[in-house]
Amino acid sequence: MSISIPTGTFDILPHDPKEKWRESHLWQFVESVMREHAKVYGCEEIRTPIFERTELFSRSVGDATDIVSKEMYTFLDRGERSMSLRPEGTAPVMRAFIEKGLQSQSNVHRLFYIGPVFRYERPQSGRFRQHHQFGVEIIGPQQPEQDAEIIEMLYSLYEKLGLKNLKVCINSLGDKEARLQFRSNLQDYLRPKLAEMSEDSKRRFEVNPLRILDSKDERDIEIVKGAPSILDFLSQESNEHFARVQAMLSHLQIPYEINTKLVRGLDYYNNTVFEVTSGHLGSQNSLAGGGRYDGLMKQLGGQDLPTIGFGAGIERMILALINQSHLVPERPRPALYIIPLGEAAMAPCFSLARMLRTNGCVCLVDHSGKKLKNAMQQADNVRAEYVLILGENELKEGTCELKEMASGEKMQLAIEAVPLFFKTRTLVAASHIEHGK
Repeated sequence: MSISIPTGTFDILPHDPKEKWRESHLWQFVESVMREHAKVYGCEEIRTPIFERTELFSRSVGDATDIVSKEMYTFLDRGERSMSLRPEGTAPVMRAFIEKGLQSQSNVHRLFYIGPVFRYERPQSGRFRQHHQFGVEIIGPQQPEQDAEIIEMLYSLYEKLGLKNLKVCINSLGDKEARLQFRSNLQDYLRPKLAEMSEDSKRRFEVNPLRILDSKDERDIEIVKGAPSILDFLSQESNEHFARVQAMLSHLQIPYEINTKLVRGLDYYNNTVFEVTSGHLGSQNSLAGGGRYDGLMKQLGGQDLPTIGFGAGIERMILALINQSHLVPERPRPALYIIPLGEAAMAPCFSLARMLRTNGCVCLVDHSGKKLKNAMQQADNVRAEYVLILGENELKEGTCELKEMASGEKMQLAIEAVPLFFKTRTLVAASHIEHGK
């Protein structure tokens, strides 16, 4: 019986010539950049389980959202308790924050996470049933300058990766009263056009009409062009908050545009919402999105602490990186492939490899016992930069021959000098990377 991978999922492999974005070294590179980026903004990592009690998501994300009503992977465990694979990262972080009493440790909490999330939906380019997110949650500050800083943090991450043709869209959803008033006016506008709208939008009309503004259906897009703007319903406080966000973004020289149709897909958002898109990803062009959700902590049983955050799709980040950046790292390769000739050379070769690896040199030892020609072919297959052959004669003389595979150039070295050669070479290479050479 042949068992295949579930629909909408994928393997991350050491090498995939057909789908380069699935190669593990690219994921390691992007994850390392994200971790370092989070660090310089004072964010600390949090890790939560990939499944939680279903109630957590129905209470936070909202029963009327597509995520809860159609997309969650929900199951009963052996205790007949309803559990769901996490469809997003914010609610689990809030649950952990409340349950572990983190609010007592500081006035401001800067957290980040990296991990998979799960949604049952039609797989598309850059959109999978298991996908991966880099998320940040800032708990404590309510100032609009914090909104601008987290947008700048997201934008500068993409700049660091070399991504271009980015668009930052922002909007304000105001407070609860503004959204209720806007919802009523939006329904009044849409009601005469209901028959012309998509089936999804007809379903959303009563339970979640704001999501209609975000529809990708061409009929809906045309209809909502004349819809009222939520900005006309904002309170003075929300208006001032949004104006200060814009002022700080301009001061930070972050290009942005206001998109009054941007509402995000989850019920817990209020005031500032934002999205970053790429012009190099086709129709599924959203790289990341987020916003403020000041009432979510209280809604889940915790203190009433203001919170803002974002979730960034890692798959799309890597796809955009490949499509447009010169910073795409090459697949790693061994610096040295050591070939022992004869049983007597085997132990000294492993001792040499141990010294090299201690100094950070990536090296492999051939212990297949095959002929030299076959061993050289294997060194070529793994794309080793150098080959070192060690036999009885080399051991007696205390010297060895290094061959550079690309040029075929050979050099004689004392065996004891090999670790220093590769240590020096590694330091030079690191210096060149640091200085952009």
